[in-house]
Amino acid sequence: MLEVEGLVTFYGRAQILFELSFAVAEGEVMVLMGRNGAGKSTTLKSIMGLVRPAAGHVRFRGQELTGLAPYRIARSGVGYVPEERRIFAELTVEENLQVGRREPPPGKEPWTPARLFTLFPNLAELRRRRADRISGGEQQMLAIARTLMGNPDLLLLDEPSEGLAPVIVDQMAAALADLRRHGVSILLSEQNLHFAGRIAERACIIEKGQIRWRGAMQALLADEELRRNYLSV
Repeated sequence: MLEVEGLVTFYGRAQILFELSFAVAEGEVMVLMGRNGAGKSTTLKSIMGLVRPAAGHVRFRGQELTGLAPYRIARSGVGYVPEERRIFAELTVEENLQVGRREPPPGKEPWTPARLFTLFPNLAELRRRRADRISGGEQQMLAIARTLMGNPDLLLLDEPSEGLAPVIVDQMAAALADLRRHGVSILLSEQNLHFAGRIAERACIIEKGQIRWRGAMQALLADEELRRNYLSV
């Protein structure tokens, strides 16, 4: 579904990504893991066109995305939830969802507020509340739900569990596992190993802009030395 090949990205004169390559299959949940500053967020921004790669290719279902504007990448079926969430603070929860609405391709069941309130029950109770008056965890759920209103086939999530209370992290993991059962493919950047282990099937470890390890999530969970060498856990 998603192919990233030889991705090279700079911020100014500083090189962040060094010929990064990986793929995400249809219906798969894959996680990019690594310490702060490893290049995880830059990878997602490069895929989404928010940072223009200096070299390499990003392909989605065979379509070349490299060099396209972010709105065109979104229209191709890629949804992106940034680490900063970027909800519309003065709008209600329900109004935020309507902002993200985009018609799905023919034959695909659309995401609607009703479906999303089933996925995120917390939001159903807050539908008429302003977004700046809900908790950080609820704002993260809203950011994901608003992106789903665009009916993407692939969801990019940047550190979705960061700063959230454990009970909210558990709710988020359950919702993302449910998304996978609905056929949404997910690529997430994450540092919380427990959270990633609940939803991801495969993992790539990034260090200094390069992939140092890739394999099954269960293999990473079982390898204490690997985690000690590359992860802050």
